[in-house]
Amino acid sequence: MSVRDRSYQELHEQAADEAARRYEDSAAERERVEGRLAAGVRFPDSPDALAVRADRILDRGGLSPSAVVADIHREAMDLPDANERIIDLSNELQAWSFLPRGVRAGATVARITLRRDGRELPHGTGFLVSPRLMMTNHHVLPDENFARRCFAEFNAQVTADNLPDTVVRMELDPGTFFAADRRLDFALVAVAPTLDGPPPGEIFGWNQLSVQIGKLVLGEKVNIIGHPSGRLKEIALRDNAVLVRLDDFVHYTTDTEPGNSGSPVFNDQWEVVALHHSGVPKKDDQGRVLRKDGRPWQQGDGDDAIDWVANEGVRISSILKHLAGLDLDPGRRALLAEMGPDTGLDQAMTTAPAPAAQPQRATAVPGVTIPSAPSAPSAPSVPAIPSAPSVPEAATTALRTPGERPRVGLRARATAFGGRRHLVFLHGRDQQDNFPDVLRRSWTAGLNLGLTLASLPTLDPEDVWFPFYGTTLHSLSGRESTAAPIGLDQLSAAAAAEVFAAQSPTGAYEQLLHEAAVRAGMPQNGPATTEGFGSGLVGVLHRPLSWLAAKSDLDEWTIATFLRDVDLYLGDSAVRQAVLNSVMETMPSSGELVLVTHSLGTVVGMDLLTRLPEGLDPVLLVTAGSPLGLDGVNERLLGRGPHQPPRVRDWVNVWCPTDAVAIGCPLEDERWGKLTQLAVSNGRDRAHKMEEYLGHPKAAQEIRGALRA
Repeated sequence: MSVRDRSYQELHEQAADEAARRYEDSAAERERVEGRLAAGVRFPDSPDALAVRADRILDRGGLSPSAVVADIHREAMDLPDANERIIDLSNELQAWSFLPRGVRAGATVARITLRRDGRELPHGTGFLVSPRLMMTNHHVLPDENFARRCFAEFNAQVTADNLPDTVVRMELDPGTFFAADRRLDFALVAVAPTLDGPPPGEIFGWNQLSVQIGKLVLGEKVNIIGHPSGRLKEIALRDNAVLVRLDDFVHYTTDTEPGNSGSPVFNDQWEVVALHHSGVPKKDDQGRVLRKDGRPWQQGDGDDAIDWVANEGVRISSILKHLAGLDLDPGRRALLAEMGPDTGLDQAMTTAPAPAAQPQRATAVPGVTIPSAPSAPSAPSVPAIPSAPSVPEAATTALRTPGERPRVGLRARATAFGGRRHLVFLHGRDQQDNFPDVLRRSWTAGLNLGLTLASLPTLDPEDVWFPFYGTTLHSLSGRESTAAPIGLDQLSAAAAAEVFAAQSPTGAYEQLLHEAAVRAGMPQNGPATTEGFGSGLVGVLHRPLSWLAAKSDLDEWTIATFLRDVDLYLGDSAVRQAVLNSVMETMPSSGELVLVTHSLGTVVGMDLLTRLPEGLDPVLLVTAGSPLGLDGVNERLLGRGPHQPPRVRDWVNVWCPTDAVAIGCPLEDERWGKLTQLAVSNGRDRAHKMEEYLGHPKAAQEIRGALRA
């Protein structure tokens, strides 16, 4: 056995060992699920998961709405029972289209064959996920050099007459694209077309992957198509069930063999829900893998002798989120975008070269234009803000009395930037438990990273003004920005959103949430709307929340509570007045202003610009991670609707396509006037972080340029 082949065997065994460890660690959850299944619970998943799954089945045409209506109206059902019945019907009532759709999905699956010592050996399974890209396991294709020794065989199967089909061979092309990850055990590789022929996906079709949730629930059936032990294509059809769903993996009982490594795992609507990567071997108390006869397994026994107790797949959503975080050149990023809009990868398309000082970051713009939703009602006018009270020039620090939240903002020292130019940071929501001096240092550190990458001098935090309204917003009118004080800590995000909608000062919360989801690409039409059935059944706010969470790097709770605070600020004139007054307490009164705002702070900042004293001249406005593009937000500004900020000389709007708060960006309405639109790729799970935005050289360069005296 060659060194390369030993490496492959080691990766294969490592994948199985890690799968077995996760299987053992999740034993309690699996026993709970199996116990509920034995007790007659058809789908032992959470009510939220059932609601989202039922909505997706209806939305994707997985079940005739007329059949659903006829069935569930035979008897009175509450919401959870109705959702469960929809999922059950989709398992029971397979339309005739189930078979041809399965055939179509099967055509995308190929056998991966390895050239070794003059022989061609079946090696694994792969499936097309775009016109030119194929997905399989990392342990099947561990690197580009190994991939060059392999090729794909499509139609390696028998026909309807049980005769061998005509096999089509296509070479892998890792030089054009190759990406892999050992932990998630996936590899994505380009497939070269035949000479003068079309891309493989145009011949055999390809699976449109989706980062959205709702594709599967516990207890539901799955289907696998692959090449077990290198044989001709086979299918494991519905004689299996999902047992455990982990953060990045899923366990299920399916009759698969080792050659199925790299196979797609489908739900009954033939959507890929996971990448099959390993069986789970049975082990004894000493951790030894066991044979089917109960004896310890040894090298040379072969995988067929192992007692496999379950199988593990990698969740497709986890793979797509990993791909979204890769630093790729424009050509490779464009290949990822061909995977389709549901992957969320099309929004990372590069349209302009990154600055020379920014080698590790890609400039990105959204790839889909979404029609605007109707505007929200306007808020009542706000009285003028009184002039700021006299504050000593020396920098102030919030008193840190135990148990007391900070209330005081920070002034910059008088000598900063020659004493005539002022850099002001304006924060967003949910800062009530943070101290302004810590936040100011953190934001300045992010900006200094960007300045360093741009080869520019860094700044001292004490040269920055930091108004602070976090505690004011948190405590106004008895309303709390966090969940626990209003009794929401035991509710799901969607259920809390229902409470927020009921408490909305002007009733605009629900409209704001739906507009954000529509702008993020959520379909507005489908079986639920055409049949007059569905949205009320599965929860009106489940779908937009889950859609926004899946299309971004923010969780449902963050999205729900952020929009609540935006709605509270815009809809309650007393809240707006108090927030603006709180900001004005720590603002310069004269000179030139560089105002850098984030999140809800961009909304507050736009209002603030209408109230600045005459002696304060705003030379630059920076809005980062802003919701201003939503009509439900900009129509309720003091300036009403899209407009050029008053008196501002230059405006830079910076956003990340995976930031759900910035879902209305870029600001394309011509009424916004002249501004610089800067799209950036923030790190995974940091899409909305201000430090990440400030760390981009181009954004930092704009700020530093405006501060030069």
